[in-house]
Amino acid sequence: MLRLKVVGGAALFVLVGAACNPLLAPQGPAPMRYRDAIFAEVTKTADISYGSAVDQTNTTVNLTLDLYEPTGDTVTKRPAIVWVHGGGFGFGSKDSPELVDEANYFAQRGYVNVSIKYRLAPGGCVGNVGASCLIGIGHARDDAQTAVRFLRQQAATYRIDTDRIAIGGTSAGAITALNVGYGSETPGPGDHQGYSSAVRAVQSFSGAAIPNGPIGPGDAPALFFHGTADGLVPYSWVQSTVAEAKADQLVAILQTWPGAGHVPYVEHRTQILEETRNFFHMLMDLTHAAR
Repeated sequence: MLRLKVVGGAALFVLVGAACNPLLAPQGPAPMRYRDAIFAEVTKTADISYGSAVDQTNTTVNLTLDLYEPTGDTVTKRPAIVWVHGGGFGFGSKDSPELVDEANYFAQRGYVNVSIKYRLAPGGCVGNVGASCLIGIGHARDDAQTAVRFLRQQAATYRIDTDRIAIGGTSAGAITALNVGYGSETPGPGDHQGYSSAVRAVQSFSGAAIPNGPIGPGDAPALFFHGTADGLVPYSWVQSTVAEAKADQLVAILQTWPGAGHVPYVEHRTQILEETRNFFHMLMDLTHAAR
């Protein structure tokens, strides 16, 4: 089960008991919303503006997202997931194939999903961990936080449960997702100030928390998928992230693929989808979510 614990005024959920394995499928008769594919079709609404921000070339960027939701759904308070693409902070798009696949998968199960565009750094970070890269990592985190706040501000419009928002991403997007999950107490600049940028759970696919402020009690639980032969985000980085999170009694689960490289989505698709589904179901307490 999940037990609520208060540390320094912050609430966090702690897994208690051997039966509380968040990677196991939730039990119950089929079809079960949030576990099973109960919607045959998904409606995509492209290029919704969620804010604007100035990039490193002093250009104002219109920040947009694509929204994926179950077609014909009538539930008025639905869990939501923000998906963040990879690309070394210098390229990539919200149409990244694995994010589109994940967004459709979760929409069929009753979630609202958004895949976001964010500011990119000139030259990115691959082989170039300089000032532009570090600014780009910060911009990505700020923009993802803005997207979370946008969902809370527009909760009535998109029928979102503001207490049940998660975030996930690939590579640079996973780094960004973790920096959001581990940094809600220090929101960056961006639109929709006054709304929380906190999330209930994080999925990291080939990512680690770099750079970020200290991980601490009250930060989000996280599920990590990572290969030991990752040449872009070394396995040692994710090990360090998980160790720091566990030291603060946070839920941090690392699923390791021996010999796997960077972003092996096709090879591990079923595991990623099903274990992320199960993790989000438990850590967002979807047993008690609207149906």
